[in-house]
Amino acid sequence: MKNSDKPVILFKYGGNAMVDEALKTEVLRHICALKERNYDVVIVHGGGPFIKQALKEAKIESEFIDGHRKTTPEAFEYVEMALKGKVNGSLVSLISGLGYKAVGLSGKDGRMVIASKRAHLTIIDGEPTEVDLGQVGDVDYVDTTLLNVLLKNDYIPVITCLGADKSGHGFNINGDMFAGHIAGTLGVDQYVVLTDVDGLLREKDDPSSLIAEISLSEIEALREENIIQGGMIPKIESCQIAISLGADLARIVNGTLPGQIYAAIDNNASGTTITK
Repeated sequence: MKNSDKPVILFKYGGNAMVDEALKTEVLRHICALKERNYDVVIVHGGGPFIKQALKEAKIESEFIDGHRKTTPEAFEYVEMALKGKVNGSLVSLISGLGYKAVGLSGKDGRMVIASKRAHLTIIDGEPTEVDLGQVGDVDYVDTTLLNVLLKNDYIPVITCLGADKSGHGFNINGDMFAGHIAGTLGVDQYVVLTDVDGLLREKDDPSSLIAEISLSEIEALREENIIQGGMIPKIESCQIAISLGADLARIVNGTLPGQIYAAIDNNASGTTITK
């Protein structure tokens, strides 16, 4: 739970929008500027394109099962290097260059995120079958002590989606699920998922069909109608996790249009808002 006397906004940032350096700088400029409006901010990030490139350079083949990257011990070493070394370091440097104090972390730091190996079921020949995803984990527990210390001292925590079990064994964790657990446990005022579409669309190719607001109770029906599909599924699930654990509300916003960040925070017509 947060102990900040300011409203806290947690941003989940990742995907291909991180590859464009000019866009990345602009997104961070908009996020950090919220500090001037008396908000505390936390950034959680993934880095799929960077992991893909690191594994390619190491000649390690990527295998996906139901959207999860199978992570062998050898692959995990490069996943950690890409996320913590390259992506996290880059974001911290950019934020520092904008004049703000950032601290780069993973869920392994301060035992912030305790995780366990994901037991994953997939359908093979029509039967549910458990498959071994290697060092892919699920969040068991979040300790917000370190985050609260950083926020209280005016730092911007920048966290990448790695965790460890109680013995220190590391796991690669889905970035959306990771962010949702942290947002909920921290009890943020707003959890904002930055993606590359305007929000949840009733018709996926029609921007005018944006669904501006939904409650948790409406999500199952939208899933059954196949309105929530593809890459939107984990994003909505992460919002459900965040709100059920204690976040006040969640938003899905187009991060490739940085101006929408302000519009969403100010409750103007931007993105999709998920409420209790």
